[in-house]
Amino acid sequence: MINGPSAHPEWPTPQPIRGVIFDIHSTLVDQGDAESWLDAALVVEPHPLTTHERAELIAFLDRIWEGARISDPQSSRDLSFEDHSRVFHELIQAGPGVDRALANALYDVMLSTWHAYDDTVPTLRALREGGIRTCLLSNAGVPIRDVLDREGMTDWYDEIVLSYEVGSVKPDRRIFQIALARLDMPASDVLMVGDNANDDGGATHLGMRTLILPRTAGRVHGLKAVTALVAGYNG
Repeated sequence: MINGPSAHPEWPTPQPIRGVIFDIHSTLVDQGDAESWLDAALVVEPHPLTTHERAELIAFLDRIWEGARISDPQSSRDLSFEDHSRVFHELIQAGPGVDRALANALYDVMLSTWHAYDDTVPTLRALREGGIRTCLLSNAGVPIRDVLDREGMTDWYDEIVLSYEVGSVKPDRRIFQIALARLDMPASDVLMVGDNANDDGGATHLGMRTLILPRTAGRVHGLKAVTALVAGYNG
């Protein structure tokens, strides 16, 4: 098991953590920066942009999915590839408005900018070596499995639960219940790790301990906090 600090003799023994459920976007995978996303799209679809247009588009792309929380509050985009594409194109046309060919290119290259944080696989490896089962739980209307395969992450999970495959999205308790059933564990034995207090925080309604690591810049996301927390409960 993962070693942790010795328990204080006056403290009660905590309930051990036997499983960890992870979100993916901005939790285990860095979505990259908007400028790189735009540049990748312009390689596919060269398009003249003024300095002002470029800056405006980069600023918009950096926060595009925050806009989706307003235009698509029920997260229908995460239930099918078709809906995800539709919401993206509606957002970009309502925002800066770009040529359809460039919008298509932006969408087509979007996942190419998503890369695992440097501490992702080491964290998943440490949990497996410590006997902790893991599950990926994602609101995803895009082919996330392609990203997992490309980044060498797939084989490190015991279970994978994706919204478009199970027909439910966070924070609905049903998708958390599916993940728990796949792990064959009660909520009290599982830690939820994500970046969004609203979506991932839904786990608390089932009694899961929950760690929120907000979106950060850089190649290391601070995932060592996960193994440290597990060790603290299991020490």
